[in-house]
Amino acid sequence: MDHHADWIRVAMIFLAASGIVVPLLQHARTGIVIGFLIAGMLVGPYGFGRFSAEYHFFEYVTIRDPGRIAAIGELGVIFLLFMLGLEVSFRRLWQLRRFVLGAGTLQVLVSAAAIGIAAYLLGVDGNASFVLGLGFALSSTAIVMQSLYETHRVATEVGRLSMSILLMQDIMVIPILFAVGSLNAGVDNNAWITIVEAVAFAAFAIGAILLLARYALKPMLRLTASARSHELFIAIILLIIGATALATQSAGLSMALGAFLAGMLLSETEYRHQIEVDIEPFRGLLLGMFFMSVGMNIDLLTVLQQLWLLLLAATGLFLVKSLVLYGVLWAFGVARGARLETAMLLGQAGEFVFVILALAGNEGIIGREQAQFCILVASITMLMTPLVARLGSIASERLHPETADGAQVQDVHADLEDHVIVGGFGRVGKIVAQVLETENIPYIALDRDARSVNRERQAGHNVYFGDSGRENILLKTGAKKARAFIVTLDDPAAAERMVKAARKLAPGAMVIARAKDSAHARTLKDMDIDGVVPEAVEGSLRLAGRVLEGLGFPDEAVAKVVSTIRDMEDRRLS
Repeated sequence: MDHHADWIRVAMIFLAASGIVVPLLQHARTGIVIGFLIAGMLVGPYGFGRFSAEYHFFEYVTIRDPGRIAAIGELGVIFLLFMLGLEVSFRRLWQLRRFVLGAGTLQVLVSAAAIGIAAYLLGVDGNASFVLGLGFALSSTAIVMQSLYETHRVATEVGRLSMSILLMQDIMVIPILFAVGSLNAGVDNNAWITIVEAVAFAAFAIGAILLLARYALKPMLRLTASARSHELFIAIILLIIGATALATQSAGLSMALGAFLAGMLLSETEYRHQIEVDIEPFRGLLLGMFFMSVGMNIDLLTVLQQLWLLLLAATGLFLVKSLVLYGVLWAFGVARGARLETAMLLGQAGEFVFVILALAGNEGIIGREQAQFCILVASITMLMTPLVARLGSIASERLHPETADGAQVQDVHADLEDHVIVGGFGRVGKIVAQVLETENIPYIALDRDARSVNRERQAGHNVYFGDSGRENILLKTGAKKARAFIVTLDDPAAAERMVKAARKLAPGAMVIARAKDSAHARTLKDMDIDGVVPEAVEGSLRLAGRVLEGLGFPDEAVAKVVSTIRDMEDRRLS
């Protein structure tokens, strides 16, 4: 088959699995991760692919080489880490330094030692045990963070602890790779010098990324946003993600770490909400490819032949890692419920173990059969994660029902309640914001003019770049808990979109809109909102009032005339 045509076939199989198989499995309450893993098992070489030699039909519905989509699937992990970075500012990361540097490092070292010793006692030779300990000490960033995203728990204590541990695991990639690579050569002084040099170069690369981004990122985004091209804005965000990911990879670190740094840098800009919404579809589809590629490595026949041994090994790995992490978090004073749930959530093997096993196989440290067995164990632990995570959540709630993380779902502005969302930050929106600030009423404003947003943020106003007519943008600003929505947009169509979105997300909130003219005011009034203020009418009334004052009318008389005409206009609109 033609190479390009085969790629189209692979893409069609993936889209069919995403649009048909995964939703069907989700109806059975399997979750999206399990759905993609099972879909990968079905369309992979060990699923329907087994029958392709006898039944040619299966050649068209199976992917014989998991590596075909694995590379693309890794992009999903990169986008996942980028989205995670958007929710973590440098200030928050600094607050977590105790867990990143302390708990994260201790978890990797103790888990590697415990797993390596267990493998050695089971008859695995010394070098192979060392490799397995290092490889299996790391957890799956993709599985864990997707699980937290699905349950809206990224910003909970469990989410923050998990993120801290996973971030340190990602940083440990360099020393682990060097350690595995130096086993056959022996560790001498030159090897240690090489490791130190590599770590120093990685630190320099990260510093350069942060420095360059600090002075170049905002101006570049501001220039792009000012072009008012949605496609161009997405393109520049994709460029930033790719550039930082490649930069960290060239420094010997993982690409995911670079994407995480890019997300953190953008989290402190006014564009964060718009970026989150625009990148979400890329993350979901590409991450699905990653999960499917993992599922394709699961040989169901081999699993059935060694079912009890594989289940025993997978369960043992979960127990060892969970117990180690539970002890580490206990030493750092984490509450019992949170440490139990976090420990159970991070008990699986990570995607990095596949890289470790491949490297160890090339170096002759581990045999092919051992490597295949370990790949199956790792895949099964990933498959078990959603169930184990759910059990951990239930156990945590029973231990501490009053402080269970499940009741503390947070977003960027989830601490705001009864706040006001202002759509549009032009001359009208600014006046509204000034009134709210004067009365100490919390508000969040959205506007699509990048230059204006940057200028007003520097002036101290709480305004972000984003389209206030999109539901998912409003959700990022805590729309469901908002007390009122003030629609001041110039574009009538955009104003109507925001009214619809506000009514859908917060039916009980007050919605007041500015109208361009009487016709637009009637359209908005028909949308069942609390108040419409026609801009032309109010401007005319103010002008007429000034004329009356200039002619010597008393203030009370002017107010009465203006009020009477305003009431007449209101009745005419109703």
